[in-house]
Amino acid sequence: MKKNLFVTIFICTLIGFTASAQQPTFLKGDMAVNAGIGFGGSYYGWYTGSGVSKIPFLSISAEYCIMDNLFDERSSLGVGALLGYTQATVKDLWKWSDIVIGARGALHYALVDKLDTYAGVMLGYDIYRSKYIGPGSSYVHDGAGSSKVSYALYAGARYYFTDAIGAFAELGFGYTILNVGIALKF
Repeated sequence: MKKNLFVTIFICTLIGFTASAQQPTFLKGDMAVNAGIGFGGSYYGWYTGSGVSKIPFLSISAEYCIMDNLFDERSSLGVGALLGYTQATVKDLWKWSDIVIGARGALHYALVDKLDTYAGVMLGYDIYRSKYIGPGSSYVHDGAGSSKVSYALYAGARYYFTDAIGAFAELGFGYTILNVGIALKF
C-alpha cells in the first residue's frame, strides 16, 4: 500500500512539472471543508458474513491555507483537523466503535485549473470502545488499553465545479484506503 501511495505522489509531481495551471486553487486564507465516506482500511474489514453490520468510516475535515507561493506560484501549505467515526456489530454478540480525532497538514500543488491536488500527514487519537451485547452480560470495554495515538498518510484531490462547491478523493494509509465525498471552499 505504501508503494502505491508513493507511486501516486510521484506521478502527480511529474504531471505537475509538465502541466500548466492558470492559477492556484488553494490560496492563503482559503478554508476547505470535506465530508466523506471511507472504504477499506483496518477498521473491522476482517469481519464478514451473516449477522455482521458495519457503518463505514464517516469523516469531516477542515483545512486552512496558512501559506501560498511556498515553492512557486502553484504551491501552498494547509493545516486542519479531522473527525471520523466507524462501527461494526456482530448480531447478538459484540459491538465495536472507533472515533478518530486528528490534526492534519498538507502540501498543495496546483496541476490544472479547478483541481486542488495535495499530499499530507495526520496525527491523531483513536478512541476505541467495545461492548458485549450477548445474552446475560453487561460487559463494556471502554478501550483504555486499546485507544491509541494514530497516524495517516494521504494524497488527494479536490475538483471544484464552482468557486465553492466540489468533490474530493483521497488515497491513503491509516484510517481508510479511499475516502470520497463533497468539498466546500470558503
